[in-house]
Amino acid sequence: MKISEIIDAMQEAIVARNCFIVEINVSPDNDVEIVIESEDGTVSLDDCVELSGVFEEKFDREKEDYSLTIGSAGLDQPFKVLKQYVKAIGTEVQALLRDGRKLKGILTEASEDGITLKYSVREAVEGEKRKKMVEHNDFFPADRINAVFPVVEIG
Repeated sequence: MKISEIIDAMQEAIVARNCFIVEINVSPDNDVEIVIESEDGTVSLDDCVELSGVFEEKFDREKEDYSLTIGSAGLDQPFKVLKQYVKAIGTEVQALLRDGRKLKGILTEASEDGITLKYSVREAVEGEKRKKMVEHNDFFPADRINAVFPVVEIG
């Protein structure tokens, strides 16, 4: 079973449910895992059940001999596709940079080239004895980013 076949078979149904594909994994044993995200909210159990049914209609279990898992992208998982970044514009994220820095801030822009993050850090300011919070709005090229996670506040 090829990932391109899965995308071709599932794309219309996924779009109809107002979702998009984040990741598809197919193991050598045909264990198929499809990770989706909602365009404008959260993925529901109904979305997963409906898409599972569509998959089962398209692929004959007797011929393919597969197992299937359809789930949503976890809140504790890094973004994997550009649509996730675009959906998160205006929200708080944590960026792990290749130089070892961890920055928490508001995602203000996202493209294939990288992200722009609005964040504050305590740093030395000329003419001041103590470090002060300084706000930045910096672009980080994609090749300087290890991962970007949504920040989830509980409470």
